[in-house]
Amino acid sequence: MRTLLQTSLAVLMTSVLVLAGCTDSKPTSGDAAAPAAPATASASKLKVVTSFYPLYEFSRNVAGDKADVVNLVPGGVEPHDWEPTAQDMKRIQESGVFVYNGAGMESWVDKALDSVKQDKTIIVEASKDLELMEGTGEDGHDHDHAHDHDHDGKEEKDAKDHDHAEEKGMDPHVWLDPVLAQKQVKAIQAALEKADPANQEAYKKNADAYIAKLQELDGAFKEGLSGAKRKEFVTQHAAFGYLAKRYGLTQVPIAGLSPEQEPSPGEMGEIVQFAKEKQVKTIFFETLVAPKVAETVAKEVGAKTAVLNPIEGLTDKDKADKLDYIGIMKNNLAALRAALNE
Repeated sequence: MRTLLQTSLAVLMTSVLVLAGCTDSKPTSGDAAAPAAPATASASKLKVVTSFYPLYEFSRNVAGDKADVVNLVPGGVEPHDWEPTAQDMKRIQESGVFVYNGAGMESWVDKALDSVKQDKTIIVEASKDLELMEGTGEDGHDHDHAHDHDHDGKEEKDAKDHDHAEEKGMDPHVWLDPVLAQKQVKAIQAALEKADPANQEAYKKNADAYIAKLQELDGAFKEGLSGAKRKEFVTQHAAFGYLAKRYGLTQVPIAGLSPEQEPSPGEMGEIVQFAKEKQVKTIFFETLVAPKVAETVAKEVGAKTAVLNPIEGLTDKDKADKLDYIGIMKNNLAALRAALNE
């Protein structure tokens, strides 16, 4: 009887100790640490922050699943006059790579870069080393003089070149030329490879695949626009200078580089006269800005309006239609072909 009682007590004590051991070890157990695993995995990825949509789209395609890419300007917001919040600034400061367009597009970027530790964050000015054109100035006319936007990597020269771009009204819309877009993708690729050499092969593979799509897009524009009846097109926003130059067209903008710029009565008269003389039947406007000016010109000349998208941000409809940069560019090609062959 005593032996049986001792045995029962021993079993009971063992059970209590086992339960106590499970309870005491919980804070350091593998199960307790498990929920943190996804956060740790994400934290180990390269953090890439981009200024607005085209740079986000290019960076996302290069990054694939090897880096986390965050865009600053929200969808449906016109980026020309957008300003970052304190949270946006923090995101830039904590990023491994920050990608922006440059050429005066992001008026806030100089202030933002002053607070970034560039030994921790690689800065990509995606228009750097591209041949920039002067855009539409206050006189309302296009200036197609090209300038070599060459940098030697020194901060002082970069700042001077940036100032030069603003003073001369340089056209920042380089992403609308599929050939220049390829160069922007390569610049992003180089930065990601430098920041995260362990995934260099993946970034190269991703960039090569996306560049192949951009080359195909370039070919479609060449073929689609080569035999057009007319070469001139009228648009509300002077965003298509690089695209026009690439494919032998002439952009005739109603307003200037900023979509909010209002033309003078004299400039409106010149556009109306031009449209009548050339028998222009379509006046283009964009999705993120009210089409009032384009509609006024169209009414004066008896033309219709249509969208030519500068791809500065996706609208809710774009997202619903699952459109991306290449999809919108194909829509732009279709719109131009229709208008130039009326």
